[in-house]
Amino acid sequence: MILKAVMRYFSYIFHTLLALFLIAISGLAMASGGGDLRLRMLPWEGDTLERVVFAGAVVGLVTVILAMRGVLRILFLIWSFLVFVLLVKGYIFSSYKFQPNEFRTALYLIAASFIALFGAWFQLQRTQRPKKF
Repeated sequence: MILKAVMRYFSYIFHTLLALFLIAISGLAMASGGGDLRLRMLPWEGDTLERVVFAGAVVGLVTVILAMRGVLRILFLIWSFLVFVLLVKGYIFSSYKFQPNEFRTALYLIAASFIALFGAWFQLQRTQRPKKF
């Protein structure tokens, strides 16, 4: 019970920080206007990458907020699953070339995403407590 709650909160924190980070880097890239954002683990490039990352991060942040409020919690599970799949596909099952010491960071990110996926699953099973007046 406590472990599920910890994993649920970890999931909320992980995906909130991830979404805010992605909003920041894609927003800065769009503001600079050069299409200079390069995330080679993702299948998009240039302006398309900037727009997809920005829109996806905003959607992810909204799903976290909705899940925390107990509304449309299934969307948060879907978002968590998509993040995990994109990380595994991008880092492991692609031709991505790692820089020195980057593989360990990628594994930590994938592991954190996997734990957050279970936290998203546990938040789906959470029951609402009746409000006290």
